[in-house]
Amino acid sequence: MDVQDFSAWVGRTETISEQIYAGRIVQQAATLDLENVPATGDPLPPGWQWLYFNPAMRPGGLGADGHAVRGGFLPPVSLPRRMWAGSRITYHAPLPIGSMAEKTSEILKVETKVGKSGTLVFVTVQHSVSSGGALCSVEEQDLVYRDAPAPLAPGAVPAPGKQAPEGAAFSERIDPTPTMLFRYSALTFNGHRIHYDAPYATGDEGYPGLVVHGPLTATLLQGLAVKASGGRSLKSFSFRGLSPLIVDRPFWIEAAQEGEGLSLWARMESGELAMQANATFYTTSQ
Repeated sequence: MDVQDFSAWVGRTETISEQIYAGRIVQQAATLDLENVPATGDPLPPGWQWLYFNPAMRPGGLGADGHAVRGGFLPPVSLPRRMWAGSRITYHAPLPIGSMAEKTSEILKVETKVGKSGTLVFVTVQHSVSSGGALCSVEEQDLVYRDAPAPLAPGAVPAPGKQAPEGAAFSERIDPTPTMLFRYSALTFNGHRIHYDAPYATGDEGYPGLVVHGPLTATLLQGLAVKASGGRSLKSFSFRGLSPLIVDRPFWIEAAQEGEGLSLWARMESGELAMQANATFYTTSQ
């Protein structure tokens, strides 16, 4: 790929308005196997904002991977793989279920880097969610575009990833199923085929199976953070994906105290670190 200049995309904005529909909350709670279902008027749980404000693209607006074609709001990067690498979120005020809300997105930065692993394009997007004139959350989202990885030589074994921390004070086992992934894709209107099309995920993108959504894992970690803190409201949450989690392979979401907040992570059965995160809290529950 020739190094392209995407500076014209910096500063672009778009705004999407939507009602925080309670029916989707019921469906998300069922997908996550939760007994207590938030109701209309309750604060939206952290991470659940990703169920909303997702563009409804018609089939002609989708690429071969099921994502929206390049060159709309986001820059037209020609590299074949796009990943949500991580986010940094600040929660300012509750977002009431049932309320009307809007999300304004702005492209803050586009960087192209060329190294040993090839060309990478990093796009940072800021998402601000408001309701009733109050700012509810601000998220800086990191997107990474890259080449498809070179196939392994016959008989070669992938290099092991970084190992997860030990000494978790809180731990929950998650068993991701094809049904869970299909439901989450539907709830977020996410057409990316790596989450539901096994032949595409393994044959075209080289994964060992269907891939668990990064924001789904980050949502589970935020739920664990609230539970581990005794129900306190999240003030900030940041996460970074390191290795893909695969369907039908159990993983664990875990947390340990770190200062006034929590260090959190998702751990594979092999002990490999899939996602790492940090959370801070308000001193009293909002």
